This record gives sequence, C-alpha cells and structure tokens, in this order.
Amino acid sequence: MKEFTGKILQLGKFYPIYGGVEKVEFELMLGLSEKNIRCDMLCAALEGKSKKYEFNDKAKLLTCHSWTKAAATMISPAMVFTLRKCKNDYDVIHIHHPDPMASLALLMSGYKGKVVLHWHSDILKQKLLLKFYKPIQDWIIKRADIIVGTSPIYLKESIYLKDVQQKTICVPIGVEPIKPERDKVSEIREKYKGKKIIFSLGRLVAYKGFRYLIDAASYLNDNFVILIGGTGPLKEELDKQIKEKRLEDKVKLLGRISDDKLPSYYGACDVFCLSSIMKTEAFGIVQIEAMSCGKPIVATNIPQSGVPFVNSHGISGLNVEPANAEKLAKAIMDITKNSETYNHYSSGAINRYSELFTKEKMIENSINLYNNL
Repeated sequence: MKEFTGKILQLGKFYPIYGGVEKVEFELMLGLSEKNIRCDMLCAALEGKSKKYEFNDKAKLLTCHSWTKAAATMISPAMVFTLRKCKNDYDVIHIHHPDPMASLALLMSGYKGKVVLHWHSDILKQKLLLKFYKPIQDWIIKRADIIVGTSPIYLKESIYLKDVQQKTICVPIGVEPIKPERDKVSEIREKYKGKKIIFSLGRLVAYKGFRYLIDAASYLNDNFVILIGGTGPLKEELDKQIKEKRLEDKVKLLGRISDDKLPSYYGACDVFCLSSIMKTEAFGIVQIEAMSCGKPIVATNIPQSGVPFVNSHGISGLNVEPANAEKLAKAIMDITKNSETYNHYSSGAINRYSELFTKEKMIENSINLYNNL
C-alpha cells in the first residue's frame, strides 16, 4: 500500500459518540493516526464550550460550542468560524453526511482542496429540513471529488446520487473485533440457563422494529429468550406490549448496556437479531459487531438499505421480510435447529466479518482512496 503523506480532517456530527456516523469518523481518525497519518476531527459539541482533545501526536479532536439541537442537527456557528481558520492545514476534508451544519461550514469556509463526501444515509425523516437544506446538499454532491458509500446497494439506490455514480465508491464500515470476557459471558448464560439467547441492541424507536421482534417470541417455544438492549421513547409502549401478551418470561428489555458489559451479551447470545423495518437503518453496525464474535444474524430485507448486504443471506445468517414477526421467529428457529446448521452460519459470520468488515480493511481502503485523489 502506497504511503499517504497528506493531512486529513474528518468533518461532521458531534462528540461524545452516540451513533454510527460519529463512531466511523472517530475510528477513521484514530486508525489513520495509528498509520502515522495526520488526521483530525472537527464537529459540534453535544454540550458545553468548544474543546480540544489530543489522542496522540497525529490526532486531535476539536468540538465546537453549539447553540441548540434542531431537527436532529446541532446548530453550531462556531464550526463555521473554526473551519475557516484551520482549513488551509488540510489536504483532504472528509465530510460525513447527513449533517447540514458540517455542509454549511464547508460551503462558507472557502476551502479549495480535495473533498471526500461520506454518504452514510439519505435524509429521510426531516422532510422540512431537507426542503431548506437541499440546495446545500446538491452543492456538496457536486463539490465532492469522490463519494463514499457504506454498501453498494445504498449507493446505487439513493435518488440523490443517481447522476454521480461515476464518482462513487464503496468502503464498508469496519470495527475492531468484540472480545467478550469469559467469566461475564458465563454469568449471563447461567442467568438464562437452558435457553437459547436471542440478542438485539438499539434505540427503542419505531424504525428498529422491536414490536415485531417481541411478537416473534409468541412463535418461539420456551427454550428461547429475547434480550433487547437500549433506551428510547418507546420503552413504555414495548413494556406494555410484553405484559399484554404475557411474554415477561420470554422477552427482557435490558435498558442501556454499559460499554464494559456489552461484549458479554454479544458473547453470550446464540443469535443476533436486527429487526429494523425502514431505510433509516442504512447499514447496522451492530451486525458486524456480532459477526466478529461468530454469531449468526437474523436481519431484514429493507428495500434500498445496506442491511441485507451486511448479512449475506444463507452465509452469515438469514434475511426476512420486514415487519413480519412470524418470519423472524422462523429464521431464528431455522438457524438454531441443529448444531450442523448453526455452525455453518456461525463460521459464515466470522468469515464475512474478517473478509469485509474489520477496522484494518476500512483504514486500508480509505488510504487507497486518499492516494487516488
């Protein structure tokens, strides 16, 4: 791999990390710096004043004071002023979409260097925001030297990218392998002794499809238990659903799982389930985290989403029709019906992770991309 000698700025979203986009930016910053490449990150602060974090001599993170959060976007005029001051320090600005504040900052900065646009997803929910933002979005698509997508499906199917396919490239998200602690895994297995554990993780919001995963428990026998980690606005509604259907012994809402405990749940489960039902789920990083532990995946064939690309049907797991509890349950039973079938999907999951979704591969692909600019 050719050595890259330029300086890169990851631009967008916010810090601390809460979602997949911020996680990718942060991992790119650290991973590239570990390859002796100067890579910084500029974003909004979720709270508090502007601040600088230095992670090593090749990576610093600048957070900019935000006024408020509106339409899922941090309003941070400080990002504009900060980027105008530091823009000439970088050979490449790698901007992450969707983030209207970052795009506005780049537009107003007057930056003349190379731009990589990382298209994590279309703007789907914020229709009013998109109405006002679209001229800037059109500008950033045209301004970008190259557009990166996390899956070939999403790049091909996005209506906003249909006229710029010639400058798109797929760089799948990569993560470090999850490393569960044996003792903590044993504790969870002991708590649910004799059960096949189905694990799921995410915010308790509508597009995650947890209502269908809960309903799937009705089609599973008492040898199964479904564990759902995460918090969100639908907690009371999902609790009520579990009680009304008398599924308290088969479905557990775990709440927020701390970073130190999360690997143990990946390690303890038999199957990981991503029950999302909308294109808002563009990739599903949790799938590759589970795959890194050799866990088979049950996911959904969301139209135009990268989710079924991540989980290769028949290899790393099974993909079923979205919003269909019975089919979720059948896929879970099919994967776990005997050890031979289970081992096929388990080895398929770890192999697919190793081939496509390691952090090392994401960093290598990104360096090649920068070199090609």
